Amino acid sequence: MLEYEGVLYRPPSEAYSLIIQVTIGCAHNKCTFCNMYREKKFRVRTREEILQDLEEARRQYGPLVRRVFFADGDALVVKTELLLELLGYVHERFPAAERISSYGTAKDVLKKPESELKALAAAGLQLIYLGAESGDDAVLSHIHKEVTAAELAAAGQKLKRCGLKTSVTLISGLGGRKGIRRHAVESATLINAMNPEYASFLTLRLYEGTQMNEEVKNGEMELITPDEIVEEMELFLSHVDSPGTIFRTNHASNYVVLAGTLNEDIPEMLARLEEVRAKKRYRMEEWRRHI
Repeated sequence: MLEYEGVLYRPPSEAYSLIIQVTIGCAHNKCTFCNMYREKKFRVRTREEILQDLEEARRQYGPLVRRVFFADGDALVVKTELLLELLGYVHERFPAAERISSYGTAKDVLKKPESELKALAAAGLQLIYLGAESGDDAVLSHIHKEVTAAELAAAGQKLKRCGLKTSVTLISGLGGRKGIRRHAVESATLINAMNPEYASFLTLRLYEGTQMNEEVKNGEMELITPDEIVEEMELFLSHVDSPGTIFRTNHASNYVVLAGTLNEDIPEMLARLEEVRAKKRYRMEEWRRHI
């Protein structure tokens, strides 16, 4: 039987993937808005534990597996030697697998030598999901990300040089009412510097037990309205210049769903935002709660 410790989290595009827990939790686990891995004590699973899960998955699903996702929060933190062994194991025992991906942090990427990242790409690791959250250093500091926009950009550029695709996640509303413009414009600047294959926005949700939830309760931070979310997205799309990046706001948390390719579909997405704002066609709060 496959083992999975705690609540399962994965990117929307990995909904039908074989998910293998390489680490338990997130090595950072300090972001003030996030409650995803609070109940987990971080550790790297043993080689034997991971291989046992892969073998059990092969017995149950072998020929059906098309995608494999290495969880939890930042599997790229694992030593390259073990990751290479796991990649080889997947390709040998799941011959129909078309893509292997994982979460990774900018710190993970910057710590690994380019030779190791290139080796991972050659061994079949194709896509890294990188939670940037914002391109605004003030926001990054406020949420305790412990990374700068320059470091995020450097990590994205390094992945591209090494042959690894990147999916970058940002969060609408993370700068609060006072930071709408700076969060939007600096996030666009970050994407311009990275030119990732994929970029997406979630929208901020508050969770009990997080520091940001307490900040909002205490009046230290103001959440922005759906209309202001649209304003922020308009600013982002008006400043972004990242040709070929596939762009989405299709997470359950979003008030407005956008889908297109930068830069060619920006006019259509801006028109969509204007229409939604004029007609107040936002996703209902009840729907956003079920995430």
